[in-house]
Amino acid sequence: MTLTPSISKRNFYSLLWHAGFLALAQVFMDVDTIVPAMLVDAGGSAVQVGILTAIMLGGSSFTQLIYAPFISNYHFKKKFLLLGINSRVLSLLGLSLMLYFSSMIDESNIIWLIFILISIFSFGGAFANVSYTDILGKSVMPDSRKSFFSIRQVFVGIILFFSALLAKRILSLEQYPINYSYMFFIAFGALFIASLGFWNIKEVTPSRMAVKSPKHFFQLIVIELKQNKKLKYFLGFINTMGISISLLPFIILYAKEFYGTQSADTGIFLLYKIIGSVATGFILFFLAGRYKYRYLLYGSVSLAFILPLFILLSPEIPSFVTIFFIGGIIFTAYYISMNGVLLEVSGTENRTLYTGITGAGNLLPAIFPLLGGFIIKYFGFQPFFILFMIIILSSVFFIYKLNCKK
Repeated sequence: MTLTPSISKRNFYSLLWHAGFLALAQVFMDVDTIVPAMLVDAGGSAVQVGILTAIMLGGSSFTQLIYAPFISNYHFKKKFLLLGINSRVLSLLGLSLMLYFSSMIDESNIIWLIFILISIFSFGGAFANVSYTDILGKSVMPDSRKSFFSIRQVFVGIILFFSALLAKRILSLEQYPINYSYMFFIAFGALFIASLGFWNIKEVTPSRMAVKSPKHFFQLIVIELKQNKKLKYFLGFINTMGISISLLPFIILYAKEFYGTQSADTGIFLLYKIIGSVATGFILFFLAGRYKYRYLLYGSVSLAFILPLFILLSPEIPSFVTIFFIGGIIFTAYYISMNGVLLEVSGTENRTLYTGITGAGNLLPAIFPLLGGFIIKYFGFQPFFILFMIIILSSVFFIYKLNCKK
């Protein structure tokens, strides 16, 4: 059976269902604000924030390189998608219960439990993402993909905005750890409902690339790098620009250490990050078909470079709401462009392989938060921000070489 317009439409709306409730879940366990703030309130240090950020952002994506060889051998990948998202659902429930009953747990074990449960959540997401990218690419008609990304962003944006208002309220109702327990429980429920969208997907088009062993998988990567000139520049781009999404957790730490921000402030930061993300999604939706990924990439680099510069040059207390508003713009622009370019440089048969290769492209984003945590601990925030700006600026070369036409 092949993909038909009616099946494509069914999958289109199933994926939107998932995206909507996933957006609700993401607000209540936001990796840029909620999770690092929770860790700091639990007594986490700069190094621990760096390790957790590495796990959540770069490290989880890097594990796709491990998952992809296994999943590539299967024609249909829906079962792996469900396995990945269900592990995330259970980890969120575990976090909520652990925080609620944290008074019964030895304080020295709480941070360890946070790391374990966040690791399950992050690595489960990476496992699901390998399958998700493949299913998305073959379950929705090619001429509907760009519309899907744009509509999804607007639909998600509306949910994100109202969810952020609710999250801000919940964070203010109670103190740590009860407020975070409520947050993760809502995230658990929303993600469970989101998973129902995946159950409704009809995967009809088989896609398989035989991978005999991890060695064979790396041989395939070498072949693709030789045959597809854009692939190496794409990897260079996500290795450099990819660190942009790891900056906000450190700004949360910076704000708490130097200005004593509280849970209510974290809620405000989250709200403005969501506003920036939603505004960007709406603009890109109305410009769908008229903008090129290349210019979107250049815009993301410019904003990411300016963000730490704004902090360094600020004579008084930095405007954190502005910082998180810009952070939301960067987050949305980066992910829309990255996913779009990935679909452009890959094909139906090798999309799972390319998703795994993308994991390899997250090597620097996985290492950078670890390095950042140690730099902040021993040298302070200024050298950390300067290094961040240098790496971000280097991504301009790879964007130029990519020369995306669409």
